[in-house]
Amino acid sequence: MRRGPGGEASLRRRRGPARLWVAVAALVAGTICLSSSSSVGLFGASYRVQDVDVNKLWRTADSNGWRASSAPRTYWPPPPTESESSGYLRVRCNGGLNQQRSAICNAVVAARIMNATLVLPELDTNSFWHDESGFVGIYDVSHFIKTLKYDVRIVMSIPEITANGKTKKLKAHQIRPPRDAPVSWYATVALEKMKKYGAVYLTPFSHRLAEDIDDPELQRLRCRVNYHALRFKPHIMKTSSEIVNKLRSEGHFMSIHLRFELDMLAFAGCIDIFTPHEQKILLKYRKEHFADKLLVPRERRLIGKCPLTPEEVGVILRAMRFDNTTRIYLASGELFGGKRFMKPFKAMFPRLENHSTVGPGKLEENTQGLAGSAVDYMVCLLSDIFIPTYDGPSNFANNLMGHRMYYGFRTTITPNRKALAPIFIDRAQGRSTGFEQRIRQVMFNSHFGGPHKRIHPESFYTNSWPECFCQTNARNHADRCPPDNINDVLESQFQSEEEMEEARMTNQTDSTGQTEEMMI
Repeated sequence: MRRGPGGEASLRRRRGPARLWVAVAALVAGTICLSSSSSVGLFGASYRVQDVDVNKLWRTADSNGWRASSAPRTYWPPPPTESESSGYLRVRCNGGLNQQRSAICNAVVAARIMNATLVLPELDTNSFWHDESGFVGIYDVSHFIKTLKYDVRIVMSIPEITANGKTKKLKAHQIRPPRDAPVSWYATVALEKMKKYGAVYLTPFSHRLAEDIDDPELQRLRCRVNYHALRFKPHIMKTSSEIVNKLRSEGHFMSIHLRFELDMLAFAGCIDIFTPHEQKILLKYRKEHFADKLLVPRERRLIGKCPLTPEEVGVILRAMRFDNTTRIYLASGELFGGKRFMKPFKAMFPRLENHSTVGPGKLEENTQGLAGSAVDYMVCLLSDIFIPTYDGPSNFANNLMGHRMYYGFRTTITPNRKALAPIFIDRAQGRSTGFEQRIRQVMFNSHFGGPHKRIHPESFYTNSWPECFCQTNARNHADRCPPDNINDVLESQFQSEEEMEEARMTNQTDSTGQTEEMMI
């Protein structure tokens, strides 16, 4: 078998990442392994909420001896050579940055299932973000290809072919994959089309591969893509590093993703707290962009489908006894309703920042569109505490929670909107007795980003435990940790494959020689 592109030289060149990349990687190796179980929350099985020390939340969550590892646990054959490939796979990833990120992971897994060569995924940047940066403008392409060279063969574009004396680009047959398609669909329907046409183009490609896959090695491949191969470009990493260093220069800081934006509020149908004019705007947007469906705001709120308002976030933090000196980084788009909704939050927590206020000079030039979302992503990933106000499938918060869990069980405070809804409704109607105590009871009944069983509808991208984790002192053999360096594991298996092939060829040669001697 041939060694992947770059061979040993590319492995040597990988050993010199920039400072921030070293820091991020160190989070994996430096996962703090605490002894108490995380299945019942950060503070143990029994506690009184009035006695909880909120300062403990600035630490990482209890790991119970688990640490991140997406290295293969079983034999993992190398990707096909050019002559062995089933064909070329093109995908067009639609949606926002993190929906596209999930789609990229799915595309790599799909290529692996089909034994195909993956064409660098296309990002639908223009329709959503109105920019043209694409994959090459956001991610480090060479790092992406090198990191996955033992998993899939990746090319920049479909090659040209020569037929009847004419050279032209191979045309990919377009297919619309079913939503949450099973592995079997890629191994049969899509593969059959690929073998027939030589290349297939899957579009749209959001949520087009089922998250629940029985093969844990394919799930670990998803983690290798998401948490190792997908690295933002140097200018995004540099900007993010400068912001994090500035925020941390004064101690701990938390990040909050406020999903209080026009598209989300219109989608959720949570319009009752807005003025009649604002409601018209929301209803118009909903009619133009989403399926026609009757939504009752109060009912939506009671089942936890409304994003928290900025004021509600402030009230929750105050009830948890964070004080007004807490430094907060806000990651969000343009908030709907503007200053009217931010004013009470800022009165409670005045030390609010975003990438425009805390970033280096001329930051805005580097943080438009997808790049701006990428900077927010990195700052939130490295913050001491992260709080999402809405966590829907494949969105910013959903992916970040999984990423923070992978990089050392970093504390995530996830408000249970359904449990909080009746408390806030009672408060709005004047029934505020025991209000803060009730909030604290809800908020401290959480795993805070520690390892916990994934229960539907929780996404694999939010919680990749246990597939992408291992236990340092495991009693169960399946939970034991492989070597730390993923590339070492894959390299050794790749070399084993080469040695087996060489041995097979040697045996064939010996056998042929013996036959020739007998014939003589």
